[in-house]
Amino acid sequence: MVSKELEKALIEQLNKEYHSAYIYLGMSAYCSKEGFNGSSNWFLIQYQEEVAHGMKMFKYLEDQDVDINLPPIQGVKVDYNSLLDVFKKSLAHEQKMTKNLNILSDLAMKDKDHATYNLLQWYVTEQVEEEATVKAIIDHIKLVGDNGYGLYTIDKELGSRTFTDPTTK
Repeated sequence: MVSKELEKALIEQLNKEYHSAYIYLGMSAYCSKEGFNGSSNWFLIQYQEEVAHGMKMFKYLEDQDVDINLPPIQGVKVDYNSLLDVFKKSLAHEQKMTKNLNILSDLAMKDKDHATYNLLQWYVTEQVEEEATVKAIIDHIKLVGDNGYGLYTIDKELGSRTFTDPTTK
């Protein structure tokens, strides 16, 4: 059984998962506007992954008979300075999400709630992958700098990404 404190924190995290989706939708819009259609696709896939993350948590809360409330999702910024800037902001956001999930994991262990802790470890593991992927993209963008052909090549590669539901791994 999920404690009331952990219940509240999980609902807040559920909101953060959907806020993340919204952030990535905004990043996709920026990239599309700037002509980075491959990056726009990459962020749309990221959006879909965040929605899947939210649904995984939602189903867990339902299965735990948590009385779910859905607070409003905060608005997001859709303007960035460059392709590098948007990916740097993505990494900073993922690092913030990792910190949130670590705090939730600590709370679950404090409550000796092994089921919730187990769920959260899936998210923590997913965050390692998310951060590494975005760091690699940032490294590639830094490598090519303002070289138009280099950015075009990276953007084209990012456009090949397809959605695979991460919650079915």
